[in-house]
Amino acid sequence: MWVIDGIPLHPLVVHAVVVLLPLATLGAVVIAVRRSLRRSLGLPVLLVALVGVVAVPLAVQTGGELYAALGAQNPLVDVHMQRASWLLPVALAFLVVLSGAVFTEMAIVRAESGAHAAPAATATRYHVATGLSALAALAGIGVTAVVVWIGHAGSTAVWQGIGQ
Repeated sequence: MWVIDGIPLHPLVVHAVVVLLPLATLGAVVIAVRRSLRRSLGLPVLLVALVGVVAVPLAVQTGGELYAALGAQNPLVDVHMQRASWLLPVALAFLVVLSGAVFTEMAIVRAESGAHAAPAATATRYHVATGLSALAALAGIGVTAVVVWIGHAGSTAVWQGIGQ
């Protein structure tokens, strides 16, 4: 099991997921609401989401290592692990839709600037970018809900009985 200064890597990696995916959700909501910000914040929001999604399998792997190292049978940890299996597919769906929104907006910017080989910006493209941005915001809210659902189970497993 990987540790940093005696601390298992799992809680450290989990914090990347818990911070970055909801932060990307907030960014997705902002760029869905304000088209002008979609152009300037789209790529940074996408990069934050990408790092958050990459952290998900690392959290799952380090969680499995921690579970094996502890060797304790705890039904609360089992619930946490079962819920964690939901996160990667939902996070990937969020990333795909957000990518579509950002790249569609980038294509519109290229078309408006008169870049060579860029098809003209049309009303349909504007509608597609807006629709994808709205879907990305909704998917992000779903990802955040799943993160909270999983995190609640994990924190319950850790803190159950503490202070009683």
